[in-house]
Amino acid sequence: MRFTDELEFGHNDRRDVFEYIEHHGVVDYDEAREALNMDPTAFGHHVTILKRDGLIERLDGSLRVNLDGGEEEEFSEDGVEYVIRQARETDLTGLVGAIRSVSEERTYIEAESIAEIVDHEHVLLWHDSIESRIFFVATVNDDVVGWVHLNAPEIEKLSHTAELTVGVLDEYRGHGIGSHLLERGLEWAKEHGYEKVYNSVPSTNEAAIEFLDSRGWETEAVRAKHYRIEGEYVDEVMMAVWP
Repeated sequence: MRFTDELEFGHNDRRDVFEYIEHHGVVDYDEAREALNMDPTAFGHHVTILKRDGLIERLDGSLRVNLDGGEEEEFSEDGVEYVIRQARETDLTGLVGAIRSVSEERTYIEAESIAEIVDHEHVLLWHDSIESRIFFVATVNDDVVGWVHLNAPEIEKLSHTAELTVGVLDEYRGHGIGSHLLERGLEWAKEHGYEKVYNSVPSTNEAAIEFLDSRGWETEAVRAKHYRIEGEYVDEVMMAVWP
């Protein structure tokens, strides 16, 4: 990942614009200009240069840091046609709904926590000096049916690691969607310098453990009675892969 002090901006105001966007994740164009107390022409010029250099994106009146999620990919398996791409802000409601649906059905604590955070913050893409997060989604007719999420700390001692969650709605399983989402997430992690990707699930979520195990993930540890689910203590299975 790129750090602000490693970038060449050519102008202090341009650095200020980038750092403001970086800190807030996604910002309204006009609100950002007003917050920085910057002349409209100068602000527009700096935004144009930052966009040209691939550092930020402008979408529907908003600005956000560009984490380069790659192109859309189209798949067709067993009569189901779907697209895998980086999530957009317009996917937020459908994405949160999909995560909650999967979490309730299979007890996926980490994913459930992510859904709560995203629903509260209303931001899918985030990058600052503390952490980065990015979502990729699988869509059928523009409806979100699955996701893969990566959350990566920017702390130096952990900057080689990223946490991943992945899930697919029950009615769309068996069509390769989960495998393609997982592959897309791991490709992004590898391209951005993350050496280790990890995930934790309750031991009762046997389907998730089997899914990851069959794709080369290893169980690193088991924390006994880490979760309490419906009054019962459940172990946490900590898994990881080096992509």
